[in-house]
Amino acid sequence: MSQAAFVPKIKAHSYIIIPARLASTRLPRKLLLRETGKSLIRHTYEAASRARRPSGICVATDHDEILSEVRSFGGEAWLTSPDCASGADRVAEIARRLDDVDIVVNVQGDEPELSGEAIDAAIGLLEEQPELVMSTLATPIREREKLLDPNCVKVVFDHRGRAIYFSRAPIPHARERQGELLDELLDDDPPRFYQHIGLYAYRREFLLSLAELPPSPLEQLEKLEQLRVLEAGYPIAVAVVPQATLGIDTPHDYRAFVERQRGR
Repeated sequence: MSQAAFVPKIKAHSYIIIPARLASTRLPRKLLLRETGKSLIRHTYEAASRARRPSGICVATDHDEILSEVRSFGGEAWLTSPDCASGADRVAEIARRLDDVDIVVNVQGDEPELSGEAIDAAIGLLEEQPELVMSTLATPIREREKLLDPNCVKVVFDHRGRAIYFSRAPIPHARERQGELLDELLDDDPPRFYQHIGLYAYRREFLLSLAELPPSPLEQLEKLEQLRVLEAGYPIAVAVVPQATLGIDTPHDYRAFVERQRGR
């Protein structure tokens, strides 16, 4: 797969695709939960719809129940193959039908508080830098617990905002700063540490060819698919946003989300 093959056409027509799977292990049928009066997938759809750059949005789902739910509130939804191995595969299946789209944005279905500005930031990087094929987001880390948490993926990037590496480990490693000295680093401005936010924007042609890239050694070691892209030699641009989104993975996450909604 040649990098030269992904020099985009003179256009930047972008489109959001929300992969939405009915089955979920830690919080069964979470996208259809509606204690707020709206389903979780509707919250996410409406949040993503606040982005200004995309020309459209749809849900890519494996189940008729989610399809019916999205269409019931006037949203666009398409069924995808039940054999899709990942959300990215589901997004790619829909992207194949979008011949007039240059930039495809993958927004997770359990991100009901994602800001439209964050989506626009990821798209803007690809619109402004035609040589790029992929972008994502990051936000400063200010808490020690988050820095040390392997479930919080960290990213480091260069002066151009291109990702150097993603890791579950604390990166960069503060060799001579531990204890209270590490807390001082966490307060530094500009920030020293960044959390990766798993929203991706792709050139459509690149997304459709991602399956041709074999799993890479670092990807298999860290269990982070974006490392496959870096190891293959493709740059990933990183836009910094003020705060992380709060995804819904557990019953506790959902209860907290419901309380935040009731407090508005």
